[in-house]
Amino acid sequence: MAQARKTIGLLFGGRSAEHEVSKLSAANVLRALDPDRYDIVPIGIGRDGRWLLCDGGNGGGRGARSLEIPEGAPQVALLPGGSGETIVLDRDRPPRTLRLDAVVPVLHGPNGEDGTVQGCLELANVPYVGSGVMGSAAGMDKDIAKRLLRDGGLPVVPFLTLTPRTRVAYRAAAEALGTADLFVKPANMGSSVGVSRAASAEEFDGACERAFRYDGKVLVERSVTGAREIECSVLEDAAGEVRASPLGEIVPSDSHGFYSYDAKYVDADGALLRIPADVPPALGRRIQELAVQTFKALACEALARVDFFLDPKSDDGLFVNEVNTLPGFTAISMYPKLWEAGGLPQDELMEVLIAHAIARHARRNALALV
Repeated sequence: MAQARKTIGLLFGGRSAEHEVSKLSAANVLRALDPDRYDIVPIGIGRDGRWLLCDGGNGGGRGARSLEIPEGAPQVALLPGGSGETIVLDRDRPPRTLRLDAVVPVLHGPNGEDGTVQGCLELANVPYVGSGVMGSAAGMDKDIAKRLLRDGGLPVVPFLTLTPRTRVAYRAAAEALGTADLFVKPANMGSSVGVSRAASAEEFDGACERAFRYDGKVLVERSVTGAREIECSVLEDAAGEVRASPLGEIVPSDSHGFYSYDAKYVDADGALLRIPADVPPALGRRIQELAVQTFKALACEALARVDFFLDPKSDDGLFVNEVNTLPGFTAISMYPKLWEAGGLPQDELMEVLIAHAIARHARRNALALV
C-alpha cells in the first residue's frame, strides 16, 4: 500500500542576523524533500517577525539557490492547542486553515534555534524537527553550554562571560585566560556573526563593541593557536538511537585566519572542507564519542553538529568548541556532507529527521498530564 503523503511546513528566514543563511539552507532542504512523499508548505519569517505563506507548490523554488519571501504573501498563524492547524490570513480571501503533519525549522540564531520557535510549535501541538525547548536553548547560549559541558567533565576552552555591566579591560581578560590572543563572540549567535580575534587592547575594545551589537552577553575565549577545526554530525533516529558521522575538518584560508562569516558564506575560496578529516583512528573514535556525550549533556535531540578544536602541539589538546542544534543545510554545509560521506544522502537524512519528529510527538502526547 502506498504511504499517505504528508504535509510538511518548511520554516525559514527569521529575525536574526542569520536570516540570509537560513534562506540558503531552506532551498537545499526543499530539494532534499521527496516531492512524491511530501507536500511542502514553505513559511517564511520576515525580518519584522511575521510568518508568511510562500510558494506552496512542490516545484516552486526547487531550482533556486535561496528561498525568498514574496511581497504581499499572506500571513500565517499557528493555533495553540490544535493538531497541526494553521490559519492563513489573506487580504483577498477569507481565512482558511492548513494542517501540517510536521514542521522543519530551517532557522539559525536567536528567535529560531534558541527554543522560542520550538516552544511555539509545542504549544500548537505540531511535530517538528530538531531539539526541544531545553536542548535548543542550552545549545544556543554558548555560556550556558560551556558551563554544562565543563561541569559534566567534557573539555572546553577556558572562557570569560561579559555583560555591559561586567566588562573587563583587555589586560585583565588576557591575564585571566593566560594568553594575549583572544576570541570575542556573542553568546547567542551562530555562523561566526560578530566574532573577532583580539591581540591588543584596541582590538579587544573593538571586538567587544562588535559582539555587544548582537547580544547582551559576550564570551571571551582563549585562542588555541594553530588548532585544527574538526566537526562531527550527530543524528538521533525515531527509536532514540544516537550515532556520530565521519569527521570533517575546516581549513580556513590564510586570508581569513579563522572560519569567519565571510569564509563560510561569501568567499568561495574562504575555506577548504576536508572529508574525512585526517586524524588517527583512535582519536577519531574519541572525537565521535565526545560528540555523542556532548549531544546528550545538552539535552539535544534529532540532530546537532559538534565542533572541536584539536591542538596538535598538546597531548591533551582536544576541546569541544560549540554545538549547533540547527546546523546549516546549504549545498556546502558540513552537517549534510558528513552524513553523505557516511552513506546517508540528504533525502534519506530528511526521512530520518521527519520520522524522529513524528515519533517524538507521539510519545509526548501519550504522556499523562494529570
